[in-house]
Amino acid sequence: MTSAKQEMRHTFRAQSKPYYFLLATTLFTVMLGLAMVASASSVDSFKETANAGSTVFRQGGFAIIGIIALAIVSTLPVQLLRKVGLLALYVTLGLQVLTVFFGIEINGNRNWLSLGFTSIQPSEFLKLGMILAFAHQLSKLTDDPLRNRQVWIWLGGYSMFALVLVVLMGKDMGTGVVMAVMLLGMFLIAGLPWSYFFSVCLLGALAVVALVIQSPSRLVRFEAWLNPSAADPMGVNWQYQHGTWALASGGIWGTGLGRSKLKWSWIPEVENDFIFAVIGEELGLFGALFVIALFLIMGLAMFTIAKRQTNSFSRNLVVGVMLWIVMQAMINISVVLGLLPVLGVPLPLISAGGSSLISTLAAIGVVLAVERDRVSKLGRSAA
Repeated sequence: MTSAKQEMRHTFRAQSKPYYFLLATTLFTVMLGLAMVASASSVDSFKETANAGSTVFRQGGFAIIGIIALAIVSTLPVQLLRKVGLLALYVTLGLQVLTVFFGIEINGNRNWLSLGFTSIQPSEFLKLGMILAFAHQLSKLTDDPLRNRQVWIWLGGYSMFALVLVVLMGKDMGTGVVMAVMLLGMFLIAGLPWSYFFSVCLLGALAVVALVIQSPSRLVRFEAWLNPSAADPMGVNWQYQHGTWALASGGIWGTGLGRSKLKWSWIPEVENDFIFAVIGEELGLFGALFVIALFLIMGLAMFTIAKRQTNSFSRNLVVGVMLWIVMQAMINISVVLGLLPVLGVPLPLISAGGSSLISTLAAIGVVLAVERDRVSKLGRSAA
């Protein structure tokens, strides 16, 4: 019994200051997210179910599942993460393929699978599967140009397949943008030649232009974003305009938690992609800046953890998760501020949505596992 307690204490003890920092910031952000979901969703939840707390109760259940996933994943050996990476990629790709044949459409995106009692978005878990598998492949890079070319071809092939499934088949351009930025950042930091990088960026830009032109709904949204003051008879800018009003009405200090006026059905699904607008309205400029600071702190903690890794696989894992969470947060906030067209990307750990919350917490568990493994090999005094 004593030895079991000692083993548990050794497993769950914090291994370093960045470990503590990341874990504490993550849990605090989740709690803040639940508070904001409770506020933002109360009106629409009451209209739909006669229960103002139905959405936040469901989100609370997802948070519990996600935190359990974080705790379990954070105890896994790094070697096990390396071994299951390819399996995770195949499983998540398989789930994404199922959306092509059996997916349900939500807000124009056919990127969801119904489980009867709830629905899941496989593309959120695909991000983690890609990070696990690609981190292992990137660790195979050497000084041999022929071998490296084979690695880049493998990575490019699977990346294209995943993006085709998500963007072309699932019609989810927002998630595709997050994936592309995450993967390109991973590849560049791991040693992608600049000639490859600029070629991929050019092809990506051309692909975005083609995707926007061939989709009337995307084209209308893009034109409305470029000309926000133009006439908008179709109401394309409705969400952005009312989100801007919410931010403006919050002022410096905000209207107070729970006192948003724009959440009264003025912003569609405000607890999801546009929850940052409610944060700005209720908590003011300082509250909005505080949320941005939380993601920067998480990014800094993961960057510190990545720098300390002694093997490329562990470093690639942390870099991938860091780019995913921080860049997705910045994209979401940029959309609310009007710096980017509406993409339908949730704010990590804060927006309502089980798939996003659970997968993000599991990904942070991977980072914690990497840091715990490093310190356990060096001894706690070296942390």
